[in-house]
This record gives sequence, structure tokens and C-alpha cells, in this order.
Amino acid sequence: MSSEALSGPKALGAFLRAHRERITPEMLGLPSSSRRRTSGLRREELAQISGISATWYTWIEQGREVSISPYTLARIAKALRLGPAERHYLFTLARVADPEQETHRETANDAVLQSVHQMTVPCYLLDVTWNVVAWNPQAAALFSGWLDVANSPNLLHFMFFHPLAKTLVSDWEERARRVVAEFRAETSHHQNTEEMRAFVRNMTHNSADFNHWWKQHDVMAREGGERAFEHPQQGALRYRQLTFHPAEHGGLKLVMLIPLP
Repeated sequence: MSSEALSGPKALGAFLRAHRERITPEMLGLPSSSRRRTSGLRREELAQISGISATWYTWIEQGREVSISPYTLARIAKALRLGPAERHYLFTLARVADPEQETHRETANDAVLQSVHQMTVPCYLLDVTWNVVAWNPQAAALFSGWLDVANSPNLLHFMFFHPLAKTLVSDWEERARRVVAEFRAETSHHQNTEEMRAFVRNMTHNSADFNHWWKQHDVMAREGGERAFEHPQQGALRYRQLTFHPAEHGGLKLVMLIPLP
């Protein structure tokens, strides 16, 4: 079974096409016609707005090996109304620097793993493929039946393969859809590694739900917000999620769940 490319011109073209089809002419102040046969903007319309030739843009969407300047890509991102996470993903796929953002280099430090156990609220640490590499007793109690018994716990495996997920996580479908979009944003940082490719192949092959949402090309930053659970012993629980990327280790994500009244 062939898998979708995570990087390179083909992935860039698929991402642009998916987002172009979501933009209507009216959203950009262009005239619309009832005789349009395609959803979203036409390629030539987006090319005109972005200040490039229709042929050149078509080549980009087709996944051809063409050179794209950062400023051209910035105009395309603006026309597509991409959010911050989507824009970052776009520039990473194109392998060019965003002219409107600075780059920051982070250094690894394994000492950050120990910080999890100093927290008094549910807390866990994720690596690049969302393996749970450290967690505290409060997190184990919240995810009892999974986190406290799994040999190599992985958050995506839990969401899509573990029977507990759909009963523990309130509004599972919406949360799972967002998790896939958040993970797609994460792949942009490590898309060229065989580990990431193999992980995505496994997920798309073994989970119809993951595969369906993965093909939507949604990209979201892993942000905070309210998280609700239906715990079998503790009942309804609500938390405010906080997610950090420790400066000491850019490949890890520290997730904290602050109880809400």
C-alpha cells in the first residue's frame, strides 16, 4: 500500500490544492458564476491574486520540481488565508524560510524529562511521534486502564485504537479530528525521517478514521483549551490544557491538565 508523501513537491501540491478548494471567489472579492464546475478558486484565479503565471502555479500544484521564492509563497499563503500553523507547515514543505518570521534553534536536554514528576496536576511528555515518554501519577490515574498498563504508550494509538478512548474522551470525534490536524502540523518539523514516515503509514493503514482525517489536510497548532472526560470512577472531569515546547528540548511537548471547577 503506497502512502501519501509527507514532504517534497507532491506534498506541497496536495496541500495547496486542498486549501485552494476551500476558498470561494466571494471570500476574496472576486465575481462568482452559477456555472462554475469546480469548488473553490480556480488555479488561474489564485495565480493572478498571487502575482504568478497560471502555468507556473499549476506546475507547483502538480508537484513538479520548480523553484519558489519565499515572497511568492507568502503571497500564496495570504491568498489562501492560512493560519499560523498552516503557514508554518506550507513553508516547511517548500523548504524555504518565511520572510515574516525568524527561526529559532533549540538545543536538547534530557533533564526536562524529570520536570513531569514535579507537577501536582496530570502531566505527560510527548516525543515527535507522540509517544508518551514520561508521565506522573495524576496522569496515570486520569488515563487509568491505558497509561498505567501500556508498555509503550502513544497518544495517537490511544485515540484511535484503544477501546477506552471513545468512552473516556468527551466529544471523541471532534477531539480526534483535531488531534490529527495538530499532528500534521507536528510532522512538518520531522517529515524527512523514516521514523515519521513509518508511523504515518501505520496509522493510515490501520485506522480508517485517522486515514480519513489525514487526507483532509487540516493543520492546527497544538493549543490549550478545555478538555472534558467521563472517568469511570471519578465521573465528569474538566481541565484546562496547557502545552509547552521546552526550550531545553525542542522535540518534546509538555502537556499539563489544570482542573476546572
